[in-house]
Amino acid sequence: MVDRADVGALVQSAVDGDASAWKALVEGLSPLVWSVVRAHRLSDADGHEVYQTVWFRFAQHLGRIREPDKAGSWLASTARHECLKTLRSLSRLTVTDDPQLLDRVSEDGSPEQSLLDSEEAAAQSERIRRLWQEFERLGDRCRQLLRVLMASPPPSYQEVSAALGVAVGSIGPLRQRCLRRLRARLDARGTS
Repeated sequence: MVDRADVGALVQSAVDGDASAWKALVEGLSPLVWSVVRAHRLSDADGHEVYQTVWFRFAQHLGRIREPDKAGSWLASTARHECLKTLRSLSRLTVTDDPQLLDRVSEDGSPEQSLLDSEEAAAQSERIRRLWQEFERLGDRCRQLLRVLMASPPPSYQEVSAALGVAVGSIGPLRQRCLRRLRARLDARGTS
């Protein structure tokens, strides 16, 4: 530990850029910071994080500390504050070994699932784009028939017959031939 009278002088020297004064402060006051951190029973990782944060804050405020000889109190208070902040953030997490809770699926999904979903959506968009490209390459008669049959709500065969001038009995077979052509075009492109 550093003598309280020496702390004020070391802080002032550190403010003036004396690296050895800074080193003496860290070496002399680290046990104080660690005692506060250990009193809060943080994990090793969280304790080291708090320790580093305290010294970082001290370096940030070094020139603004009103009573340099009380730097130890400032460090202890800051360490306590950072420990409590860490504990509050940890209290939001619930440690459990309940398999039902662990197996619960997030509504947001995992990052991996989001990536898979976006890749699937992109692939689906590409398939649809290729489908419409091949659809546009079909003959006029097939495009007209398939567009009419895709209407929502679907028209009756009598309505299709009246709209396109095709016999009711030939609509089904013509539809099948058009769909086969479309399928063959997609297969040739490797898009099915």
